[in-house]
Amino acid sequence: MKLTVLVDNNTYIDQYYLAEPALSYLIQDDDDTVLFDVGYSDVFMINAKRMNIDLYQVNKLVLSHGHNDHTGGLIYFKDQTQPIEVIAHPDVDAHKSYQTQDVGSPLKLKYLPTNFKLKLTDSPIKITNNITFLGEIPRVFTFEGQPLENDQLKDDSALIYHTLDTLWVITGCSHSGICNICEYAKKISGIDHITGIIGGFHLLDNPYQLKKTTAYLKANPVDIIYPAHCSDLKAKIELAKVSSIHEVGSGLILTI
Repeated sequence: MKLTVLVDNNTYIDQYYLAEPALSYLIQDDDDTVLFDVGYSDVFMINAKRMNIDLYQVNKLVLSHGHNDHTGGLIYFKDQTQPIEVIAHPDVDAHKSYQTQDVGSPLKLKYLPTNFKLKLTDSPIKITNNITFLGEIPRVFTFEGQPLENDQLKDDSALIYHTLDTLWVITGCSHSGICNICEYAKKISGIDHITGIIGGFHLLDNPYQLKKTTAYLKANPVDIIYPAHCSDLKAKIELAKVSSIHEVGSGLILTI
């Protein structure tokens, strides 16, 4: 598997890509090219062009959840003409608000052109030889995955890449809780040890949740972590005490 960060909050010095407070990854697994989230704008497409990535090779589009910093780019990506399978939770288009503002997708999936074939599921489904969409994440830890105001974000999901002895977790925002996601990833894959995690941890100025999360990761070690997007500096500092932490920015390439 090859994963390329098309958009993150950060960039790297001397690499001339754009950043925005959003997330988009391109994942290549054998013959499949998966676009995981589309950021807030067309920045992911601009970066892809600068990276010499042909987005017409994308045959799967996965949406981690329905917030606009992960779905806003649909307005621009809808002009793709190749057949694309769209995988997401059935509630991805449900209304979402934060402090009275609409933060849901600006383009509902039903308005996508007919070459976009919807596969909406709350159950885990295999989308490539080695990648599984987790569907709805069970909330087993009370310290995370709590409602965002009145919106429980049931549609928040993640991907796992798993072979016989390797398990990677790929998250968008982890509104459902990174520990909840890890436990479900292990259950679905049948692998008890997580090799790595990349994505948003949704650890933003929440000392209690951060303390419980680091305690979980200390008890359930992960070899390598790439905290991205919605993972603040305090979270990265604490996570570095229990795992090997690596920086994430637009242009990062992981080959697993």
